Amino acid sequence: MRQGPLSLLCAVLLMTAQLHAEEISTAPDSNQPLVAATAAETQIDALEQRLAVSEQQRAELAAQLQSTSSERENAHLTRLRQDNQRLKLQLKEAQAEQPARLLSEQQLWFAIGAGVALVAMLCGAMLRGRRRIRREWIN
Repeated sequence: MRQGPLSLLCAVLLMTAQLHAEEISTAPDSNQPLVAATAAETQIDALEQRLAVSEQQRAELAAQLQSTSSERENAHLTRLRQDNQRLKLQLKEAQAEQPARLLSEQQLWFAIGAGVALVAMLCGAMLRGRRRIRREWIN
């Protein structure tokens, strides 16, 4: 036999023995990833439970917030309605206490025009003075 293929055959046989030995030596260590996987699964389960509890608490708090805000809005709405009724009542009382107008708007403008005419006539009489002009049309 030749030396090349014989040495190649020996090298392959030695490598397979070493690979087989490594597989046997890794067999006890293969239990360790299994333990890590179960620990991770238990941790995931615990986290999922915590998530479910926190989601439930969040939903309860949201419901409480909604009910509290609606109660507050109802109280505010009731207070605004009471204020509105009170202000309407005050407005009616103020309108009832207000005296009736003496003159309508048309009568008021007529009185203002008459006053202006009277003042103009008085000013004209005062500007004329006391001098007597000879009245030619009488003679």
